[in-house]
Amino acid sequence: MEPKNYLIDTNIAIYYFGSLLSKDAESFIESLFRNDYHISVINRIELLGFDKISPAQHKALEAFINNATIFDLDEAVVLETIKIRQQFSTKLPDAIIAANCIVNDCCLITNNTKDFEKINGLTVKYLTLEK
Repeated sequence: MEPKNYLIDTNIAIYYFGSLLSKDAESFIESLFRNDYHISVINRIELLGFDKISPAQHKALEAFINNATIFDLDEAVVLETIKIRQQFSTKLPDAIIAANCIVNDCCLITNNTKDFEKINGLTVKYLTLEK
């Protein structure tokens, strides 16, 4: 069964705007852009916090963020983040992103297998880079 909600991880946004995703992965992301996609407040901070992006890249990232539904840190996400950190020793940003997905019933779209594959209850779709 295909999830109804998707949360796009920071690395996928960076790879998409850098034209580094495979064609299939790029098409998938563009299909989400035509519908509804989500990010975590952490993704917003990570994306706009880079100091080595051009004004044009910053504008594209702002448009990407402004068109997304952004999940904030509410009590349910905080509690799930604590649980994930206790169980899996996950870095705080990744734990918040995973908690947002679990609490809001989203599939995480990422390329980061190392940090997310161990988290029980998290649905993940891994996208590939262009070879």
